[in-house]
Amino acid sequence: MFFSSNIKFLRKRQRHTQDDVATSLEMKRSTLSGYENGVALPSVSVLLAFSDYFGISIDTLIRVDLTPLRESQLFELERGNDVFVHGSRIRILATTVGSDNEENIELVPEKAKAGYAAGYADPEYISELPIFRLPFLDREKKYRTFQISGDSMLPIPDGSWVTGEFVVDWNSIKNGTPCIVLTVDDGIVFKIVENNLSENQQIRLISLNPLFEPYDLQVSNIREIWKFTHVINDKFPEKGIDMESLFVSMEQMRGELRELRKEVIGNGELTMEK
Repeated sequence: MFFSSNIKFLRKRQRHTQDDVATSLEMKRSTLSGYENGVALPSVSVLLAFSDYFGISIDTLIRVDLTPLRESQLFELERGNDVFVHGSRIRILATTVGSDNEENIELVPEKAKAGYAAGYADPEYISELPIFRLPFLDREKKYRTFQISGDSMLPIPDGSWVTGEFVVDWNSIKNGTPCIVLTVDDGIVFKIVENNLSENQQIRLISLNPLFEPYDLQVSNIREIWKFTHVINDKFPEKGIDMESLFVSMEQMRGELRELRKEVIGNGELTMEK
């Protein structure tokens, strides 16, 4: 049980004295000291009081050692994204920091995708990935950059580098949010997310390219989700391309193919003329 070390850690992190906390919780300083030193066991009402004071669930205060968590993970907890509150398992992210104790952005190139799918939770594997920094990103959040492949997300071209913000609470993802999703079966995919977790424990993954059909993904098949922040590529759009018109034409083509498929099925065979 980590209650004693956690409340002491959180108090010092918030730069509060024992007198500050004891006064707020209407208890003696010596009583608080007993809890922090592990010589006194808290009652249920006391656990509730500490949970309300720090804004962290009782389960987290008791079961999770908060001291080794990275700044980005603690920030998520303090923002209210406590995974125990949302009824999901805690996700401790393997990450790297620089000599200044600031978070790095790890790069996952195309050739490393297979290895990442197996080693995403292994600190030793993550430490071997290339790293860089983007000074305009929020230092309190965790980011990672993935190289995408294929044309399912056109007009974002094949080979682009897509950076995402680590998502702790998947329920917080809004419909229409572009995300990089680490899946069990398909590895890393970059899609638009339709969030149906509260209804059926699924998310729907939608491509920008209408030639690719949307599909549903069970929560049990998800390992990580990173919310899109920006993209980097070295391909300049060709002059005169009207992507909206292109997409409309693609959608019309899909409709014609569906009608043709229905006609073939209705006739029972397909006759081809030379």
